[in-house]
Amino acid sequence: MNKYCADIGYLSVNHFGEELCGDHVEVVPHDPDSTVVVLADGLGSGVKASILSTLTSKIISTMLAQGASLEDCVNTIVDTLPVDSKKGVAYPMTILIRDGSNFEFPRQEMNVGGKKVLRSTLRLQDGDVFIAMSDGCPYANADKAYNYSWRREDIVAFMEPLTLAGYTAKTLATMLVDECYTLYGGMPRDDATACVVKIRQRTPMNILFGPPANPSEADRMMRLFFSREGKHIICGGTTASVASRYLGAPIRPVKGSEAPGVPPISEMEGADLVTEGVITMNKVVEYAKDYLADNHSYEQWSFKRDGASLISRMLFEEATDINFYVGRAINPAHQNPDLPINFNIKMGLVKDLSEALQAMGKVVKVSYF
Repeated sequence: MNKYCADIGYLSVNHFGEELCGDHVEVVPHDPDSTVVVLADGLGSGVKASILSTLTSKIISTMLAQGASLEDCVNTIVDTLPVDSKKGVAYPMTILIRDGSNFEFPRQEMNVGGKKVLRSTLRLQDGDVFIAMSDGCPYANADKAYNYSWRREDIVAFMEPLTLAGYTAKTLATMLVDECYTLYGGMPRDDATACVVKIRQRTPMNILFGPPANPSEADRMMRLFFSREGKHIICGGTTASVASRYLGAPIRPVKGSEAPGVPPISEMEGADLVTEGVITMNKVVEYAKDYLADNHSYEQWSFKRDGASLISRMLFEEATDINFYVGRAINPAHQNPDLPINFNIKMGLVKDLSEALQAMGKVVKVSYF
């Protein structure tokens, strides 16, 4: 497996008063080592812009993913891509920040179907951050006139220090779009979209959730889990007890680590994090779904020390490849009909979290015991 991967995140705010966004982002895996990302600006706003941007992004991303040349893709859509009569452009701008500074990568001008197309080919480096924006981001302003203090170079200056702070692509996109929303005074006069692609090294993560259905499989499950490269997260009290016996290491509760609705965590030599099971994991799933939407919960899980927040940071921000080791044992305490926890809920949490992590671009593998 390639030791590098692309962390991809995007966010949009709609033109004030519009239910649909006129911008559209499409992400299509090409093969295990490449991904096609398209940001299309439908120009204008509302239904027509939304239809145009969706069709454009889906056509070009599908063609590229199937091996079509860039020229063929552009030729296919160029006749349907209008040029804005006021701004004179029809394509989102892209910024590359390398080592915390703006990097002016080479651009080759092409003429396709009578229209100017800029093409770039470059070797990627660890830490490279590409920022693609629709034209609702530059010049964002609460007044009716453009804000000429928020130009491309000003956006670069705003984003440069943020790229050094270790934020994910989704969080970087959120910060940029939130700033645009603020500059618009909460009433954007155009759809504003930011799509960030961050090149980073692969980081594996392992999660143990529940003991095996057959107790005789416990040692094999523990051996496979602890032998994997990367950090190790243990979820569930019974699961932690099985791991404790296997490692010969005691479990020590961490005082003051609880949060409203989230039980406290524990420590165990040989594990990076030990948490309660279903209740904590349910909170992580809530955070994951929000992360994929508007990312509002970032302000909660990004700094808190409870189990759900710690798992969220490890999975959303650190991990690129995640291995789940899920035990199918049924906890007798969960069979009480007065309790909202049962085996099906546990399996549902694994499914929901796996799907959410895959939607974030993570490589997820689930093994059941």
